[in-house]
Amino acid sequence: MTRQASALIPTPWGEFQMTAFANNANEQMPNVLFAHPDLDINKVVYVRIHSECFTGDVFGSLRCDCGEQLHKSMEIIQEQKGVLIYLRQEGRGIGLIHKLKAYNLQDDGMDTVDANTHLGFKIDSRSYDAALEILNNLGIQKIKLITNNPKKVDFFDQTGIEVIERIPIVMEEGVYNKNYIKTKRDKMGHWL
Repeated sequence: MTRQASALIPTPWGEFQMTAFANNANEQMPNVLFAHPDLDINKVVYVRIHSECFTGDVFGSLRCDCGEQLHKSMEIIQEQKGVLIYLRQEGRGIGLIHKLKAYNLQDDGMDTVDANTHLGFKIDSRSYDAALEILNNLGIQKIKLITNNPKKVDFFDQTGIEVIERIPIVMEEGVYNKNYIKTKRDKMGHWL
């Protein structure tokens, strides 16, 4: 996976250098890096690894806290001159179609974990290898990781990239995402 294209993108949180990373230039769904223009890789870098959530990130779905976490992360990354890596692994790695099927199962009483396993998937099928590849490409060695997910922190144990600190990113529960957040905390061990 290499850098395919890059451009300066103004956002409500400030300007970011957006770079598409993929195996080839024809990739339709590349992983994306948003980096502060004044990123200094020689310092400890604030990093958010965010897995795509089309429903929450784009349309503001209230079933999850993904869009809110993305926006808060963009704010932190802008303030701290860090990076956000946007991984194309929708629905904890099961894809949008299966995610919508899982939503229907959740409406019938299952939680997100049970819905995914009922559909034949792991509880969480995501991989963070692409994020590691991007960080290595940039030469980043020490990070402050913006996450509530212990698996993301554990992932870096054997990578050569040192997690200096975990930065929590806790959003308020709402009527529609209360069970989603409870499941992340109780069944997936997220620090909430």
